[in-house]
Amino acid sequence: MKVYTRTGDDGTTGLFYGGRVSKAGLGPEAYGTVDEAVSTLGLARAYAVGELNDEILSLQRQLFVVAAELATDPSNRHKLVPTVSLTTEQMILDLEAALDRLIADVGAPDGFMVPGESPLSAHLDLARAVIRRAERRCVAYADAGQLEGSFVVPFLNRLADYVFMLVRASETNWQPSKQEKL
Repeated sequence: MKVYTRTGDDGTTGLFYGGRVSKAGLGPEAYGTVDEAVSTLGLARAYAVGELNDEILSLQRQLFVVAAELATDPSNRHKLVPTVSLTTEQMILDLEAALDRLIADVGAPDGFMVPGESPLSAHLDLARAVIRRAERRCVAYADAGQLEGSFVVPFLNRLADYVFMLVRASETNWQPSKQEKL
């Protein structure tokens, strides 16, 4: 099997469940930025240990769900599977519950946090910033009418908040308990 197909040499990319669009389109820009967020979380995970490593991996896998939804033409959205290739409201509720527990454990910040306290927290903060950019790209895609009824934007909004708190938590050597994991 070859890694290259040459089908994208014309500047288009294939979509999940078929179809091709410009690589410069709003959809590829949105899911490409989500892919960057997955990679930046991977950088953070390389420094994380124990349950925090597992927690970050869970977040990366959830972003694969988001990317699958974004990489699907809206006419094929009905083919997506909740929590496998379709972002759900429950995913948001689970993030909110985890965020509430995290704030209860480590407290909300009382001022600005300057990135760079540790390699882990710096990489988490970079991931948070990329997630916010992904959110903006998804808002543009939604504004173009391509995410009708989708939970992608609120999920990314909550995820950025959660990763913001993971930055703070990582600076206190916090580790999620097995029952707290997403």
